[in-house]
Formats: sequence, C-alpha cells, structure tokens
Amino acid sequence: MKRLSSILAGTAVCAGLACAPMAGAAQLTPQQVAGNAAQSTLAPLEVTPELEQQTWYQKYKDDPRVEKLQATSPAMNGRQIPLAVIRATDENRPTIYLLNGAGGAEQDMDWLKLSDAVDFYHSKNVNVVIPQAGAFSYYTDWVSSPNSGYLKGPQKWETFLAKELPGALEEHIGGNGKRAIAGMSMSATSSLLLAEHNPGFYNAVGSFSGCASTSRPLPRLYTQLTVNRGGGSADQMWGAMGSEYNVYNDALVNANPNNLGKSETYVSVNSGLGGANDWGVPGSSTLIVEGGVIEAAMNSCTHDLKAKMDSQGMKADWNFRNTGTHSWPGWRNDLFTSWATFERGFAKDAAEAPAEPEVKPNELSIEAPQAEEDAQVKDAPSAADQSPDKDFVEGKDAEGAEAPDAAEAAAAAEAAVAAE
Repeated sequence: MKRLSSILAGTAVCAGLACAPMAGAAQLTPQQVAGNAAQSTLAPLEVTPELEQQTWYQKYKDDPRVEKLQATSPAMNGRQIPLAVIRATDENRPTIYLLNGAGGAEQDMDWLKLSDAVDFYHSKNVNVVIPQAGAFSYYTDWVSSPNSGYLKGPQKWETFLAKELPGALEEHIGGNGKRAIAGMSMSATSSLLLAEHNPGFYNAVGSFSGCASTSRPLPRLYTQLTVNRGGGSADQMWGAMGSEYNVYNDALVNANPNNLGKSETYVSVNSGLGGANDWGVPGSSTLIVEGGVIEAAMNSCTHDLKAKMDSQGMKADWNFRNTGTHSWPGWRNDLFTSWATFERGFAKDAAEAPAEPEVKPNELSIEAPQAEEDAQVKDAPSAADQSPDKDFVEGKDAEGAEAPDAAEAAAAAEAAVAAE
C-alpha cells in the first residue's frame, strides 16, 4: 500500500538558497522495493545506427569515465534500455539516477550533450545513471500502450527505474546502497513521484523547473502538451483528469512527511524573465518569449509545492532564481547547486531516520491503483489544439519534424550553455 498524504517545510537561508536541515535517510534496499518484480539483465551497449547518430554517444564513446550499457525491462516486454553510466573512481559510492527531459537523447536534448554532468559528477566520485531512452514518457507507468511516434508499446518506466534496474545496476557498479534521483522539466515531476511512491528508497531528490501538480486543469494541459509531442495522450498515461490513478501520480497532492519527507529535497525554478544567458544568442527572442512563458508557469507550480510543504512543516532546499527561462543554463547550474543537498542525504545513516511522522486528519491516503495494460480510460478534453507546445527545448514532434520555432530556441539554449 502506498500512503499519499500532505507535507511541510521549515527553511533557513544558505548561500542564496532556502536550505533545510537533514531529513530522514533512505532505508529500503533494491530487493525490498522490487518485491517479486523480474530483474533487469545488464549487457554492454549494442550500438544501433540510431544510437550511433546521437551526439552523446559520439561525444563519449571512447571516454572511459562513461560506461555504455543496456538493461532489459521485463515489464516492457524485454525492451533494451540504453544507459550512460558515469562511473565513480572508487567502489562503495552513492548512485544518482539522472533523468532527461521530454525530448531526451532521442532528440539530442540530454544531460550528456548539453551539460557538464560527466566532468562534475566524476570529480565528486559518485556513480550517475542516465537512461538514454524514454522521450515524452514522464518516466511513469502508463495505463494503456500508445503506438505512435516515440511512444510505442508498454510504457512501464517507474517499474523499470524503481524495481527492475537498481538491484542489478548497483551490484554491477559496486554501489553503497545510497542513492538520489533528479530530473528537469518533464522529469522533475517524475523524480518527485518516484521518491513519493517509494519512501525510504532515495536519500535525496532533485526537481529542476518542473510542475508537481498533474491532476488540475492547467497542469493537466502542460502534461497533455508534452505527451502529445511524443505521440501519446494524458488519458493513455494516467487515465481521465482527476481519476484515482491521475491523483496517485500528482506529486503536489502526494507530497507528505511519510514519503517525500524521507529524502533530502532540492527544488529549483527560474522566474521566466530573460537573464544574462538568454540574450544575445541566435534565437534569443524565441527563447525569451516562449521559454519565459513556460518557466513562469513552472514558477507558479513550484510556489504551489512550497506552500503545500510549508503548511506541513516539511524540509527542502528551495532555489528560486530571479531571472532565467525554461532552458539549459539553469539546469546546468542545478547540477552544482543541488550537490550540497545530495551530499547531505548521502551522509545520513539509515539508523538516523526519524520516527514515522503523525498523519494529520486532512491527509489523503489511498491505495496505489493498478496501472493495467489496455485499461479503459474516459475521454478527457484534449488540450492538443488549445495552445502551441511550449516545451521548446525538446525540439521536435513525434514524427521528427521541427516544431514551429523550436529549432531556433533550442539552438539558443545550447549556445547559452556553451557561452557559460
């Protein structure tokens, strides 16, 4: 049974962030979380023509710091998931699961291409696992299988990331049983949900420029626009808006001391106002307008999450930047600014975990609904025609064509990163 309740946060000011004291440490092992789930099988990456064309592979194919693997997902009919694994220098080190945004490696919009993740995390002597697949999936378990664009066949990403992969992967890399999960944009929501659904499994969680809420009309619109880009629908993913399974996958509703309170938490967002990295590069007008609109929406979502957590007394490190759009310079910075939170989580012993917080009368507690394959879902109003897709940094639609103005904006974001 998954408990879904409400949470809270007390804050102090620390190096420009609202910094929190230590939360409880992760206590669960991969075997406990996996239960009876079949386990992934690891193998050296089989380089397909598609993978060979991806920039991350060309950039790091001969770099010994990045191990190229593939892992099976039994829940996705044995699908082979490519993994880029930044190896710690030593064994018995923590593991960070770092998730890409909507377009991911499939659209050359991933952490390895557009950030200093390899240099930074290797210098910290930690393992980092980046799934180089899962575009537009929200890294969640879908109620029915889409069959279009990037989304074809069963989408059981939460099962893969939480139950199938960690045991085999952490044994392979010699992990020490401490782990974190982080993501940006689309996967910022995913990271929160994975921590909430598996309390005590992650020592730390990072959410960069995301929207925790998913079951209210406006956040549902954001979700719909994203999965539409990949060839799916929000109904296929979580059922009708406000359904039990949709609410179960609402990270705002389910943020509470019994789940997210067990992880050190870092949450960041920009204001949406153009900053120094947004001006004077090719496509900057698109970046500032479209990227600003997206980030302003994410800023509102993040304030909602902080208000919820504050009302419940939960601890988190908040980074509200005064400028910046929904683009790579901010997420690149988050690698560095989230490290203190992760390091604090990794320093905790499971024995130091606090007693179970008291559940308040107004907290929501539900069973985790079963996301059954081909389950019938009600038709919710489609958001596809209500607004242009604003997730501009992810680049292309499901057929691979450039979305209107997306190429220009993506180039601006990449150029801003290079200029830093």
